[in-house]
Amino acid sequence: MSENQKVYSVTDLNRYIENMFINEYALSVVFVRGEISNCTYATSGHIYFTLKDQTSQIQCVMFRMDAMKGLDFRLQHGMQVIVGGAVKAYGARGTYQIYAKRIMEAGAGKLHEQYEALKRKLEAAGYFDVRHKKKIPPYVKKVGIVTAATGAAIRDMQMIAHRRNPYVALYLYPAQVQGEGAAATIARGIRCLDQAGMDVIVIGRGGGSLEDLWAFNEWETAEAVFLCETPIVSAVGHESDTVLTDYVADLRASTPSAAMELVVFEAEEAIHRLEVYRMEFLQRTRSILLHKKNALHEFEKKLREQDPTLKLEKQKEKLHRAEEFLWQAMKNELEKNQQFMERYGDKVKERMEYILREKRHKMEVLAKQLDGLSPLKTMQTGYAFVEGADGKGKSGVRDFTLDEEIKIYVTDGIVSAIVTDRKEEPWN
Repeated sequence: MSENQKVYSVTDLNRYIENMFINEYALSVVFVRGEISNCTYATSGHIYFTLKDQTSQIQCVMFRMDAMKGLDFRLQHGMQVIVGGAVKAYGARGTYQIYAKRIMEAGAGKLHEQYEALKRKLEAAGYFDVRHKKKIPPYVKKVGIVTAATGAAIRDMQMIAHRRNPYVALYLYPAQVQGEGAAATIARGIRCLDQAGMDVIVIGRGGGSLEDLWAFNEWETAEAVFLCETPIVSAVGHESDTVLTDYVADLRASTPSAAMELVVFEAEEAIHRLEVYRMEFLQRTRSILLHKKNALHEFEKKLREQDPTLKLEKQKEKLHRAEEFLWQAMKNELEKNQQFMERYGDKVKERMEYILREKRHKMEVLAKQLDGLSPLKTMQTGYAFVEGADGKGKSGVRDFTLDEEIKIYVTDGIVSAIVTDRKEEPWN
């Protein structure tokens, strides 16, 4: 054995085999002919027995509730029967057995053979194909019913439909559901209600033997179910009963009452759900409106902030406040100066007069000094100011050139002259 080889426990292996039986569709409904052996009626009401033929045998069990509905005679050793049920594995012991739902005496074997033959034929024709299955509407208003006009089945369906939703309309096509011609009646009822525009159609009847339910195992009925444009529910017999219309229909219900539970929605629950949706819608709408309102306020606020008129008003207000502040400051300053002058005015006046006298005296001194330095004052003593042709003052012999036109400034005018000679003299 390799290192990667998986090793199972006994429990894991038995559970795996048990799941194989569960997932095998062919073993979910089987009919097996054989002879009763080792039959035991337990005090619990369950029946344990062996079903055998010439070469093989298989263990069987029929639980009390199934026996009450699917067995109308007492099993005895050596009796030839046909057992209908499912083959399942019992994981705790690693065994498998038949879990019987119906047991018929072997005299009914011919009907069962016809049942199996027609089942194979319908399956080969595609009547059971899930691709053809239509969905049952969740909220129906009109329900068509094909069943007997009297009996427990129609009473139960009416009662349950009214309890769940009194607003759903029921349309009954009274059909013959047992005996010769029953299949044709059921097929006509399906076609009639299909043309009448139903939301869903329920066909069915109460429980009975294989012979009693045979109208739902005929080709004519199965074909009418398959060709029906309206979604159709097959609700025939008890939970343990299985007819061919169960395989062809869009949905199988275990009983006629169960069919009404499946197709008629509960009005109070729907109203409650609508109220919940309404409250959620209102809450979400309010939330969205509040969000949009807040966003609008934010946009309005930003728009106001960008408004030039508003900005100008703010600036005007700011300027006005500054103006008020300035006037108040000037007023305060004037008041301070007034108070100061009232208290120290005389001293200030004396000080200002003193400073003025000092400044005047100093200016007189500077004026005399400036007068002493004035060229006009100098020229009054016999001196003159000489200016060359270039407009510059002359201070020495070398500054003059022969034939140069010069100007001589004296106290009362200007004298023009031409240089005819120049001579240097050392005066000091």
